[in-house]
Amino acid sequence: MSSSDWATKDFYKILGVKKDASAGDIKKAYRKLARANHPDSNPDNKHAEEKFKTVSEAYSVLSTPAKRKEYDEQRTMFGGLGGGGFNFPGGGGGQGGQGGQGGFDISDLLGDFLGGGRGRSRGRARAPQPRRGADVESEATITFGQAVDGVTLPLRMTSDEACPTCNGTGARPGTVPKVCSNCQGSGMQTGASGGLFAMTEPCAQCRGRGLVVEDPCATCQGSGRAASSRTMQVKIPAGVKDGQRIRLRGKGAKGDNGGPAGDLFLIVHAEAHSFFGRKGDNLTITVPVTFDEAALGAEILVPTLGGSPVKIRVPAGTPNGRTFRARGKGAPRKDGSHADLLVTVGVVVPDELSDEAKSAIEAFRTAQDGANPREALFKAATL
Repeated sequence: MSSSDWATKDFYKILGVKKDASAGDIKKAYRKLARANHPDSNPDNKHAEEKFKTVSEAYSVLSTPAKRKEYDEQRTMFGGLGGGGFNFPGGGGGQGGQGGQGGFDISDLLGDFLGGGRGRSRGRARAPQPRRGADVESEATITFGQAVDGVTLPLRMTSDEACPTCNGTGARPGTVPKVCSNCQGSGMQTGASGGLFAMTEPCAQCRGRGLVVEDPCATCQGSGRAASSRTMQVKIPAGVKDGQRIRLRGKGAKGDNGGPAGDLFLIVHAEAHSFFGRKGDNLTITVPVTFDEAALGAEILVPTLGGSPVKIRVPAGTPNGRTFRARGKGAPRKDGSHADLLVTVGVVVPDELSDEAKSAIEAFRTAQDGANPREALFKAATL
């Protein structure tokens, strides 16, 4: 969205936060509203879609310190006007502008306010300048395997763009906005202050736009903006972690008047796996072994994630909880190599014993000649 919208919208109210809210509070409020109104969770719900668009706009400004500072300054300077003040829709873009008339931009208004109406005195509005599209934040949930190997998935995005019917002018196709007769397109007027100096203020007739839409577009009702939904293919790299924030350049809202698109910030949620876990790039798994395998030693087969099993040699006398490393069987790295699979053994105690097994264990106990594995603990406790 263009900064010409900023002075007309209360982004703090939209997100339900105070003006002095911290960056963390703003992000928390946005995520809650975005999740509740996301189009994927509210199919065919126009109200939710519009709400999602609105909170995304608010967050794109308040989450960026420089934009938030500029927004606060503009709201203070112009008294936080509501309605449509300084919000001529042409800032959204119709180049190709009908009859050569472009949209009004807040930067033009500021230039006139501070520079004496430069470029407006002849009754023509300044052509809109290219503007970068807004950054957009969204979320996606993927499986454990997709997080390890990477995945390309479709993502539906909703953003505020120039109305396709009027190309962002706000006027009905075939017509053009008119230069405001009161301010001659400057968007500003001089009012009496009761003192020695005259006070320059936004034009009361066009509300600071510089232009007047006499025959509004039926699609956008003169706003020049419309919600746009599109589905894009998003590539999530291998090794992404749960909760990681990925920046996808040029995947945000489209720019105005030929400007570049903004960026998409995607928060990835990775589902847990039933058996595998992650420790950095390494995968982890706990494998049960029997008492005799741990005591006498054995070679066991261990599953890998999506690959062939790997053979692990368990030495005689292996304690419960010991970890072995299967090299090259973990998650892929950025350089194309693979990390390791960390295999932790857990000695399994049977719930029931046959008479023969019970006799064998009792014989083992006798053969141990009363050795007490806890003896060292009691010696240490007396020191």
